[in-house]
Amino acid sequence: MNRNLHADPSVIDSRQAAWRLLVALGLVVLGNSSMYVVSVVLPTVQTEFGIDRASASLPYTFMMVCLGIGGIWTGRMADRHGLMKVLWVGALAVAGGFIWAAQSGSIWTFGLAHGLLGLLGGASTFAPLLADTSLWWNRRRGIAVAICASGNYVAGALWPPLVQHGIETIGWRTTYTVMGVVCGLGMLALSGLMRQRPPQAPPVPVSAAGTAPVADHSRPFGLSPTQAQWLLCVAGVGCCVAMSMPQVHIVAYCTDLGYGAARGAEMLSLMLASGIVSRLVSGFICDRIGGIRTLLLGSALQGVALLLFVPFDGMVPLYVVSAMFGLFQGGIVPSYAIIIREHFPLQEVGARVGAVIMATLIGMALGGWLSGWIFDRTGSYDAAFLNGIAWNLLNLAIASWLYRRLRSSKR
Repeated sequence: MNRNLHADPSVIDSRQAAWRLLVALGLVVLGNSSMYVVSVVLPTVQTEFGIDRASASLPYTFMMVCLGIGGIWTGRMADRHGLMKVLWVGALAVAGGFIWAAQSGSIWTFGLAHGLLGLLGGASTFAPLLADTSLWWNRRRGIAVAICASGNYVAGALWPPLVQHGIETIGWRTTYTVMGVVCGLGMLALSGLMRQRPPQAPPVPVSAAGTAPVADHSRPFGLSPTQAQWLLCVAGVGCCVAMSMPQVHIVAYCTDLGYGAARGAEMLSLMLASGIVSRLVSGFICDRIGGIRTLLLGSALQGVALLLFVPFDGMVPLYVVSAMFGLFQGGIVPSYAIIIREHFPLQEVGARVGAVIMATLIGMALGGWLSGWIFDRTGSYDAAFLNGIAWNLLNLAIASWLYRRLRSSKR
């Protein structure tokens, strides 16, 4: 079989699709490592470069903005040319970005290196892989996309404690160099297994209940595709400004409270390990209730978890709340890929998923910087948590409105 051609639709939900999903999971773990490594190194970099918390947060912000922009480009390139070439470029960017950051002499070169890590490295291994996975699965699409997306949190659970140990033993610069070599070579090895193009004409999808066709793809939620896309993008910004507060600043928060960076790295790892469970459970739920209701549920639960950070700042309560936050919010971002797959034209899935993922990453970037800025102005993270709660309410409002329109259109 010529693997440059589109796969036959008969392989949907097959063993071949399962093996491809496993490879995609490994690529996400390697390609998204920088998203969580930079949070661990933040206090060390701040001290070495003699800068404030907001400035130390800028490399994360720059990386996430570039990751979002890169998601649109890599999604379109994958739609046109397949994943393998996109992944080759991503592997080189991951290796080069980590090694460049290790050699940086200022926060600006450190930030530019992380921009490369986001623009071509992480971007090649998130939105394109989510979109690709959604095209290889029909009956179990929700759990398949959730497994692929959980690689992002596997990276978050795996890399922070390893990097923190590396910082304490061999220094952050050597640790970054090792990360570049390991992740870059690993991505190159796995990318060759993604040559096959996804099925071009999958069977007509069914609703979550399995009894009726999904909504008209030409009028998602009874809106034009452009209107629906913009609403999902605004919702993505809102949920991820809220999501970024604990993920980006938990290590620095624990350092400020006197618990130490190692405890913060453990909490971040626990948070993201819980997110793996959340994404898998959300995938099962999504297969039963659909993408928009899964988004609505995740948004409401994330708001509850953020509220719990405000009154509880003891070490043990922070471990508990961090785990709860991971359990509550892990299914939010994958639900956008399912919503796009369920309600938009199939030939546009890669580019549209890339656009919504870009919005979520802009939210992460904005939230990471904004929380540091608020801390610098107030000397406390309390106001930053409240800011996250407000943005989460924006996401909840949009998801609720879209859900009501979906119910009205079905009636």
